[in-house]
Amino acid sequence: MTLIVKKFGGTSVGTVEKIEAVADKLVAAKKQGEDIVVVVSAMSGETNRLIDLANQIDPELPARREYDVLVSTGEQVTISLLSMALIRRGQDARSYTGSQVRILTDDVHSKARILNIDDSRIREDLNQGRIVVVAGFQGVDAGGNITTLGRGGSDTTAVALAAALKADECQIFTDVDGVYTTDPRVEPRARRLEKITFEEMLELASLGSKVLEIRSVEFAGKYKVPLRVLSTFEDGPGTLITLDEENKMEQPVIAGIAFNKDEAKVTIKGVPDRPGVAWHILGPIGEANIEVDMIVQNISEDGSTDFTFTVHRNDYSRALKILEQICDEVSAKQVVGDDYIAKVSLVGVGMRSHAGVASLMFKALAEEGINIQLISTSEIKISVLVDEKYLELAVRTLHSAFELDEKAIKQETLEGFAKK
Repeated sequence: MTLIVKKFGGTSVGTVEKIEAVADKLVAAKKQGEDIVVVVSAMSGETNRLIDLANQIDPELPARREYDVLVSTGEQVTISLLSMALIRRGQDARSYTGSQVRILTDDVHSKARILNIDDSRIREDLNQGRIVVVAGFQGVDAGGNITTLGRGGSDTTAVALAAALKADECQIFTDVDGVYTTDPRVEPRARRLEKITFEEMLELASLGSKVLEIRSVEFAGKYKVPLRVLSTFEDGPGTLITLDEENKMEQPVIAGIAFNKDEAKVTIKGVPDRPGVAWHILGPIGEANIEVDMIVQNISEDGSTDFTFTVHRNDYSRALKILEQICDEVSAKQVVGDDYIAKVSLVGVGMRSHAGVASLMFKALAEEGINIQLISTSEIKISVLVDEKYLELAVRTLHSAFELDEKAIKQETLEGFAKK
């Protein structure tokens, strides 16, 4: 029999009626010969409600162990309701919390990482014909404490279970019917992709695409778990995410456009250009557990440098305060920042073999009067920082320039532009 791990997010199980519909879908799949492990999130809005309760008690920093105990209860409600619905339909089912399965994690509360999974109880249930329903987002550390994996952690739970069980496929059911060339809410002509590589999906997820949580893609790529994004509410093939890079001659240059509004830019100006200056600036930022993204250092004729980097918008105020504190230490002139910016990124493995992508990107944005503040590149992506008010225009402009609503950009388009 085919073993499938199916994950349903909060919008898919947001009401009792939706849970009933998921149960119908699972029973139908079981009758078609599938062995099924289901991973579910909390009902839509429930985790936010629980977080709000915690913040009412302690708005600064709730006790992290107790915080995990609280927010993990949302998934427990869903697994019990879904199991009840399956049993009522005559399908034997059994629910498990993360600690009951023994999804072993480290002890970093609210951001735990999975270390190991004991799949023995799940396999025993599968052998007895049961559908196994597992709470996503949670695990247990070596001391028996409940841990949570962070936002989007149910995706990671599903992929990790699929890897441990050597499942034939891990299916992520959500409110969209696949991975699109960009967010259809911004560009209505966005096209659903039939297939995308793990590498491309990893870049899209890290650059702002909300379809999949980044750690789940990392897990899937590492353990070679075929991953498929499907709609809970519409039938269709979805988007398959695999290692397969066959038919590279037909590989589109650009797979998709990601964007992120949660960016902020900070600059420390007039820093003496000497060895170690970057460490003196970024060292305290790292010690404060603030993640840095794009980095640019400019050298002026007088031997000083302007050092600019981006952080998550939630960390903007803290980053500014830290830089202001070290401004005198590094003999800098001033610290400035901007938290009204956005990052737009082109992603595609086809960039490796096609010239002219950056030129076409910059030309398209220039023709719309969109100023580029920072540029970052890798082998398969180009990211630019722009004023947030131009975000949607930038996405639509690039989607059109690279013909993403068509089958693929024609290679001669890029080659022709590269010669100009």
